[in-house]
Amino acid sequence: MLANSPSLTHVCPHSYTLPSYHSKNCKLLLSASALSRFKPFKTVPSLNLLLQRNFHGRKFNFRALAETQVSESPQDALQPHSVKIPFGDRHILVETGHMGRQASGAVTVTDGETMVYTTVCLADIPNEPSDFYPLSVNYQERFSAAGRTSGGFFKREGRPKDHEVLVCRLIDRPLRPTMLKGFYHDTQVLSWVLSYDGLHPPDSLAITAAGIAVALSELPHTKPIAGVRVGLVGGKYIVNPTTKEMENSELDLVLAGTDSAILMIEGYCNFLPEEKLLLAVEVGQDAVQKICKEVETLVEKCGKPKMVDAIKLPPPELYRHVEEIAGDELVHILQIKKKIPRRKALASLEEKVVDILTQRGYVGKGGAALTVETEPDLYVDDDDEDEEVVVDGEVDEGDVHIKPSPRIFTPLLFAEVDVKLVFKETTSKYLRKRIVEGGRRSDGRTPEGIRPISSRCGFLPRAHGSALFTRGETQSLAVVTLGDKQMAQRIDSLDGDDESKRFYLQYSFPPSCVGEAGRVGAPSRREIGHGTLAERALEPILPSEDEFPYTIRVESNITESNGSSSMASVCGGSLALQDAGVPIRRPVAGIAMGMVLDTKEFGGDGTPLILSDITGSEDASGDMDFKVAGNDDCITAFQMDIKVGGITLPVMKQALLQAKEGRKLILAEMSKCLPPPSKKLSRYAPLIHVMKVRPEKVNLIIGSGGKTVRQIIEETGVEAIDTQDDGTVKITARDLVSLEKSKVIIGNLTMVPIIGDTYRNREIKSIAPYGVFVEIVPGREGLCHISELSPGYLSKAEDVFKVGDRIDVKLIEVNEKGQLRLSRRALIPDADPLVPSTKQNINAKSAPKKFTSVAKDGPVEENVELTKVKSNAPKATSKGNSEEDIVPPGKVVKSRPKTESKAISSASNES
Repeated sequence: MLANSPSLTHVCPHSYTLPSYHSKNCKLLLSASALSRFKPFKTVPSLNLLLQRNFHGRKFNFRALAETQVSESPQDALQPHSVKIPFGDRHILVETGHMGRQASGAVTVTDGETMVYTTVCLADIPNEPSDFYPLSVNYQERFSAAGRTSGGFFKREGRPKDHEVLVCRLIDRPLRPTMLKGFYHDTQVLSWVLSYDGLHPPDSLAITAAGIAVALSELPHTKPIAGVRVGLVGGKYIVNPTTKEMENSELDLVLAGTDSAILMIEGYCNFLPEEKLLLAVEVGQDAVQKICKEVETLVEKCGKPKMVDAIKLPPPELYRHVEEIAGDELVHILQIKKKIPRRKALASLEEKVVDILTQRGYVGKGGAALTVETEPDLYVDDDDEDEEVVVDGEVDEGDVHIKPSPRIFTPLLFAEVDVKLVFKETTSKYLRKRIVEGGRRSDGRTPEGIRPISSRCGFLPRAHGSALFTRGETQSLAVVTLGDKQMAQRIDSLDGDDESKRFYLQYSFPPSCVGEAGRVGAPSRREIGHGTLAERALEPILPSEDEFPYTIRVESNITESNGSSSMASVCGGSLALQDAGVPIRRPVAGIAMGMVLDTKEFGGDGTPLILSDITGSEDASGDMDFKVAGNDDCITAFQMDIKVGGITLPVMKQALLQAKEGRKLILAEMSKCLPPPSKKLSRYAPLIHVMKVRPEKVNLIIGSGGKTVRQIIEETGVEAIDTQDDGTVKITARDLVSLEKSKVIIGNLTMVPIIGDTYRNREIKSIAPYGVFVEIVPGREGLCHISELSPGYLSKAEDVFKVGDRIDVKLIEVNEKGQLRLSRRALIPDADPLVPSTKQNINAKSAPKKFTSVAKDGPVEENVELTKVKSNAPKATSKGNSEEDIVPPGKVVKSRPKTESKAISSASNES
């Protein structure tokens, strides 16, 4: 309603005319008619009930605009402000009021030449109350930040890449626990990387920027947050290391929290013990505390008033009513071991509670939940304002008795959404109480207990490797596929180099795994996050590319889920890799840990209670979700989310040690896998042969425009041939025969020819005006110039030779480009009857006799009377060479007469 009266100084956005639906901060002057309308209700004790009924039990709260009395102008409130905040061993520049002044909170944070711009905006109208805070986070790395453009056709950023989705999760997870309950305005955090110098990573910077923007905004929250990265280089912990320093780091830890507690950690390491991890967390927490203290000082100067009045919580008495109705049944339902029957029983009980408290009404044990209302409509017209109301039992002046209005007692009713929220909190309370007070969980386990484990390998006959891992009601079907470099995952990043991932894990979570029907489409943020966690947990156990030259893809298909499906993916993936014949360094397993922080409320002594191998209900109702993967002694990956105000290092240490014992038990059960992993390459997996050639020979394999390599693939039937600049050649084939053929061809192409080598019965591949090209080995050709085709003059090579003819040639030169020069003339007498000669005929009797030696490793000597022939002369088997071409070792051979030479040449041409 907009107030049009001149005396009004405040504009209220609330659409209701009832005073109780306006915020306390709203200075609203109601009209006289509106005030008179509410006059009859002053004596009615059930006014709140009537308002709830008339508006379907929904209490909407609207975002208030500016206060009536403003001490400073909007321009003064948005004055630019800059401050430097310690960020590890350097400072970051935080600026507000420069950009995004219409947002609830906006900051730019600069580290070196990396700049992140973050905004926070709130919806004016709240959503329906729910148990999930309406927060959305978007993070985007602009290619222009690194002076690049997108590689796509439209030249603009498209849907978020997996890396950007992971950063969104890093921002969201620590922010959510700091939000106050009962605030239902849609909240959106947008973060852009506007500049990137390639040295200072923007992800941890984006967490801090989001925490500062939220702290400066109107959003009600508990404390400012900040995020840092911790690396371990040369035994020294480094806060917010550069990208170059991270190349040699043994640890990649991202930590976020407040000045007093840790809210989120996520990291990966190469088999790091728990003690070193705790030291890294301590170093990161100290850095976060320094940042948060500076942020609090900035908020005192530039922060906006918080919308605390917008918080709406369920009525306090509703908690008591829900416990009275459902408490006894909850005790029995929470003892049901199976997830689906327990979920259905809880749903049925919730429906019953909602029906009682929203439709039929519930009268408490003491009868205190009764209200009184009159039967007639209480909305009185303005014309009836002067009508005299006679008190019950009295008579008017005309001695006419007036019947009193009948009164009915109606139980108090509540909004459905409030009842559902309270029922969920009550269920969580009873679950915690059962664990703490009774020492048993819903499935009967102790806090340290692990669910039953079973696994089998070789589940899929045609897959390269597969494993079905089951832990309680959580099951993962892990599948391994091996391939060549073409199967690698390509990633476009700000660094400018298109990264190629040799190993990647893809996680899928269909709705059927929890017994529900739902949408199936692109992977969700949760699937991307869980898949990355499992991938980074398995990466340290893989062999190097030199040891195992395959690209490895792991799929984790969740077929059942009741908690810890990402850690089941680690266990299943470890078994599937062994089944595929991947020589892993050591097997790893994963476990999810939970916690009840304040046990005193539920019958304990106040000491936090750590739970091993938590289920879905324990994750939803607990205070922590701490996933840890590794072997018996060390850790490869970890991820922790806190749902309360945070935890301390002693609590984290206890959780890590308990997780270590759990991993040992899980690995022992995995070793009992039946059938066990085959640990050998599947017969359906491709064969990959790696060979080394001289780097300068790589171009000979590729050929002009890739012609040679395509020809080899077509001739031999191999799948792919991958070459690298360092001379590494990878041949991928489906069978051994085609692999061997390609090896021979490539070996011939890249062999180092020796001047003087003789090649017999070689095919002419093409003819040019200046000579013919002869294939000396498969895939390797050399030029026999027209002057080297015959001792006599030859005007055109086409006159004597054609493509497909076979001749004997000798290598006489290799130039600096590796091109071969061949000679046929060096292997035949000067007089060739096939080629006309301009030289004067010499009498054969008066001419000196010529002798020729067939030598493989040395030059052919001519115009000598006697030459011994080496014993390693190749044996000719084609019909283009007669048996007389083969000279026995130690024999002296005279040159053939002209008639014999002519016959040999004719035979060569016929072939």
